[in-house]
Amino acid sequence: MTRVIVLNGGSSSGKSGIARCLQAVLPDPWLTVGVDVLVEAMPAAMRASDAGIEFAADGGVSVGPRFRTLQFAWMIGVAAMARAGARVIIDDVFLGGASSQRDWHEALDGLDVLWVGVRCEPEVAVGRELARGDRIGGMAASQAELVHEGVRYDVEVDTTRTEALECARTIAARVGPGSAVRQERNADSPEPTS
Repeated sequence: MTRVIVLNGGSSSGKSGIARCLQAVLPDPWLTVGVDVLVEAMPAAMRASDAGIEFAADGGVSVGPRFRTLQFAWMIGVAAMARAGARVIIDDVFLGGASSQRDWHEALDGLDVLWVGVRCEPEVAVGRELARGDRIGGMAASQAELVHEGVRYDVEVDTTRTEALECARTIAARVGPGSAVRQERNADSPEPTS
């Protein structure tokens, strides 16, 4: 049975919204952990250092060796939660493409993982980035394709014209035995499709 769902996509692609919808449609409780929380947990000096993580004025992001060390420790910690019985949704941005996925493969070794690519056309992601106001301009455009280079997925969704709830239902249908989508509805939710 799937213990971990890894959502990979660029900034403003819709991963966080999908993660919240997955928590609503999956029958068991799932924890959501995101790389943004890891970055915020680091000392301020690490967020402006070539050894840590740097955000360029054009939206580019570069990570150094101290960041990678802490990031891998975080990955091992997330995997430990799953091994201890928690179901976990990971909201990440694979800046290293296939090498980022390899790191997660190593950390999650032995766990049943569903790999999900979250795509969004760059122009739409840029519009969301502007509306959010909490991202450096250019981040969405620079990451839209970069994060998917060489990455293999079990399922891909595209949020360009598809709502987060529908994407979550597509993903939930692939989670595995015992994971039927919740049939609860409210007046604002469309009829479940699975």
